[in-house]
Amino acid sequence: MPVPLYQAKAELFKTLGHPLRVRVLELLCDGPKQVRELLAAIEVEAPNLSQQLAVLRRAGLVTARRDGSTVVYELAGASVSEMMLAARRILTELLADQRELLTELEQRV
Repeated sequence: MPVPLYQAKAELFKTLGHPLRVRVLELLCDGPKQVRELLAAIEVEAPNLSQQLAVLRRAGLVTARRDGSTVVYELAGASVSEMMLAARRILTELLADQRELLTELEQRV
């Protein structure tokens, strides 16, 4: 029996529910990165990063390829980058609405 679309979406959002995974995706939006570059940018222990990269790979959000002894990760497609940009736009709108509410509350004091 196929998985309902809402359940598949929920699984995707669960995958995105870890700050380290989101940070990796943000970094990869700028282009492919070697594992050492990701480690330097995130400042996390290698085993932890490796675990989170594996989760992203299993979810189909990133791909990995070997370049000699180095592993290079990149987004699995432009849609992943678009998703990250959409999340940024949504957060920007939410924060703008909250700022308006805060301004209104401050004016009533």
